[in-house]
Amino acid sequence: MTTSDQWIEQGLTTVAGTYGRYPLVAVRGEGCWLTDNDGKRYLDFLAGVAVNNLGHCHPAVVDAIREQAGTLIHCSNFYHIPAQIELSRLLCKHSFGNRVFFCNSGAEANEAALKLARKWSSDNFSPQRHEIISTIASFHGRTLATVSATGQEKVQAGFAPLLPGFKHVAFGDIEALHQAVGPNTCAVLLEPIQGEGGIRIPPSGYFKAVRELCNERRLLLIVDEIQTGLGRTGSLFAYQQEEIEPDVMTLAKALGGGVPIGAMIARAPYSEVLGSGTHGSTFGGNPLATAAAVAAFNELNRPQLLQHCNAVGAFFIEHLEQLQERHLVIQSVRGRGLMIGVELSCEGAPIVNKALERGLLINCTAGNVLRFVPPLIISRTEIMQAIDILDAILSEHSAGATTA
Repeated sequence: MTTSDQWIEQGLTTVAGTYGRYPLVAVRGEGCWLTDNDGKRYLDFLAGVAVNNLGHCHPAVVDAIREQAGTLIHCSNFYHIPAQIELSRLLCKHSFGNRVFFCNSGAEANEAALKLARKWSSDNFSPQRHEIISTIASFHGRTLATVSATGQEKVQAGFAPLLPGFKHVAFGDIEALHQAVGPNTCAVLLEPIQGEGGIRIPPSGYFKAVRELCNERRLLLIVDEIQTGLGRTGSLFAYQQEEIEPDVMTLAKALGGGVPIGAMIARAPYSEVLGSGTHGSTFGGNPLATAAAVAAFNELNRPQLLQHCNAVGAFFIEHLEQLQERHLVIQSVRGRGLMIGVELSCEGAPIVNKALERGLLINCTAGNVLRFVPPLIISRTEIMQAIDILDAILSEHSAGATTA
């Protein structure tokens, strides 16, 4: 049997070094638990970075993959694909849209949305009307265009010159957005809640004001629901809690139940902009990925699961706030559903490392915000296990700070 150290040593020599990896060799997952090569189990509150909303290896998704893999894994988009058609029907039925473009990731979905916005504006106004406004601390992907749209210098560093035509304003500041809109603006790109930016939630009424501005200035409103979508915040899509409808929405992460797939959903007339030959993806919407996504979507759209997400999310936040009362290092607790951030007065990385040692998987965004995005099937018992681990770690941290 290959040891964990051997796997790690081989990986460090042959796999591109684009990730700061932890010393964990994952080999199996079930529900809310991940097992490493040595048989140690971990309570997974990262869920593949908000991908495994149904937990690891959900039976409905596994069965769909097995069945589809035995019949047809891939064929060209030159032909009609039943699972792809069924998935598009489900997404349109349960959203504002009437057409879906399928791809392989969130970055690709955002690329499609950016191209759609520019082509719509070029076709209806002029090629000069191409600017897209996004927000400071946003995250929209790692391709050159989505890096340009992302409002984080650390993500953009070393890749200049970036794609021109992007502006960034403060998230949640409607006046800043008004001032940024100019004669060449064609679209606004927003996350309902900033994920990589530190689980930042906009003020009440912000999205309604953005929708009104876009209507007044004939701008497309693109909502990036790659992390917030598919039940994560307690509703099927987070925009539904804002009582608005966007023109375009992007999805990925949880859509395939763990299988790579992305989607861009648009409403008419914008959904007609990208005609034959204007965009494409060899693997986008392939039979295997869309079969998995149909199974995952049907599970994620169950009212009982969304109700459970809201209930256990409130339970989790309540107990995190109790931790805040006991540990001065916690500055704030914020979130919706099971997308929760705990802001610290110190760097979060040491806390993440100690949690890993104790069998709890979390991560840190924005340097000092612990991010919790567990599977939506998480139980109160499992939440309390995580709370106990965090309590012990923070107690040790406070004792160490006092000693120092």
